[in-house]
Amino acid sequence: MRVLRDNGLTIVLLLLFAGSIAGQWLAGWHVAAEDAQRHHQLAMSLSAYTSSPEFLSSVFENWESEFLQMSAYVVLTAFLIQRGSAESNDPDAQPRDKDLDKQALKPGVPTVLRWGAMWRALYARSLGLALFALFLISFVIHWTQSAQVAAQNAIEHGEVPLSRLAYLGDPQLWFESFQNWQSEFLSTAVLVVLSIFLRQRESPESKAVAAPHSETGS
Repeated sequence: MRVLRDNGLTIVLLLLFAGSIAGQWLAGWHVAAEDAQRHHQLAMSLSAYTSSPEFLSSVFENWESEFLQMSAYVVLTAFLIQRGSAESNDPDAQPRDKDLDKQALKPGVPTVLRWGAMWRALYARSLGLALFALFLISFVIHWTQSAQVAAQNAIEHGEVPLSRLAYLGDPQLWFESFQNWQSEFLSTAVLVVLSIFLRQRESPESKAVAAPHSETGS
């Protein structure tokens, strides 16, 4: 089917996402049930676990790091170069997106480019802005849900829980964030460097198999 051929990458990635988050959901519920049993507490139902701070915090903790990595990557690759990498612009090539006011007159361009200079400037940065907005939303949900988990743990141990605002300065929140951020930035740097010397046939994330190592861009 043409729909599957034209959208296969998105469909497969979303199916992999659905399977992965379902696995996290079920495995996390079992872990929470085992923890409740060890503390002689009543275990949550699966539906209750779905909206629990424990589950939501773990989900958005990961989403936060992914959207941060993608937004940083999209923006940094716009003006930083790694010669020889498939993930970099060619420093010797002409800028692709200059003279947008003239390019806006070409047939088939996005209509927003014809709305004026302000809209062109905004649209020209819309991908990075959207990804950064998704990072901020994910971070806020991770922060507030993690604060709830910490407050529950504090109450169980007879301690005074921190407010959500105070929890923003708690090492636990930043430990959860930085442990994911560092892996995202490392994996991106590894991809940038490996794509100089290694190839994946027919992938747009790779240079052509026969391309010289010094060739930059895919």
